[in-house]
Amino acid sequence: MKAVLVTELGGPEKMIYTDVELPAISPTQVLIRVDMASVNFADIKSRYGKKGAAKLPFIPGLDATGVIEAIGSEVKGLQVGQRVIAFPANGSYAEYVAAEEALTFAIPEQISTETAAACPVVSFTSYQLLAKVGRLAKGETVLIHAAAGGIGTTAIQLAKLLGAGRVIGTVGSSAKAEVALQAGADYVICHDKEDFVEKVRELTDGAGADVILDSISGQMSERSMECLAWYGRLVHFGNASGEIGQIRTLDLHASCRSVLGFSFGTTRKLRPQLLQDTARQVIGYLAEGKLDIKIGKLFSLEEAASAHAWVESRQSTGKVLLKVRP
Repeated sequence: MKAVLVTELGGPEKMIYTDVELPAISPTQVLIRVDMASVNFADIKSRYGKKGAAKLPFIPGLDATGVIEAIGSEVKGLQVGQRVIAFPANGSYAEYVAAEEALTFAIPEQISTETAAACPVVSFTSYQLLAKVGRLAKGETVLIHAAAGGIGTTAIQLAKLLGAGRVIGTVGSSAKAEVALQAGADYVICHDKEDFVEKVRELTDGAGADVILDSISGQMSERSMECLAWYGRLVHFGNASGEIGQIRTLDLHASCRSVLGFSFGTTRKLRPQLLQDTARQVIGYLAEGKLDIKIGKLFSLEEAASAHAWVESRQSTGKVLLKVRP
């Protein structure tokens, strides 16, 4: 089969489009003929050797959409011929992938291949952050940092679907503010122009946000504590700034506030069973047309290096997809 391999750590040019052996499946896995895969920033970090410990050469990619071609002897809930989204065992930039049954989810016909390919990482992560980790309750205020990104725009929509009373986003530039507003944010703060802590306090009459989603870390995490409501939950799930934030225990017990950590990669690896309900909810929203995953650009599998370069340029908006089959 054709696949993309990272042969050396480094830039996009370190990826090659080549022939590799078809993956073998274990008794608990399925073999999927891939239609599309999505490009995630984690793929780029892996290519540089900054995420995971994959042995060179390796196939990058976290998720795939396609059709089941074969099933292992112990697979009970899936069938050959089903359309699925999956988180494969060893990369997704390939014509075929092997995935555990527990990480493979059937999708109905009304969900297009493009939408299915764009949704897995951003929608599953967003739902986990809000519903499971952040325990969002109806009427609460949500603050989402990096609100114009893939997870940001998806989390804005899901917060509304889960009953948030107000959704506030922060972005790094005015150009990105409109993206978050179009996704449904009630208010967007450009933190390069105004103090987000003061603005959140103003918008909430001094109470602060009940749930804050933080993928930036560093000072953004520290300052978020200044506008976290009593009984509020700060959910930390990334370190885009590359900085380490310091949280004081003094800021927690008397105010009944919580700081929570989440990694979608760790959850897939150690507790995949936690994703079953998430999959049902997310796939239901997509099938009903309640959740819209913005798609930016489409590249062929052979153009994976160009797709990575585009994402790294920071010019991309929406999900970038790789079309594996014509």
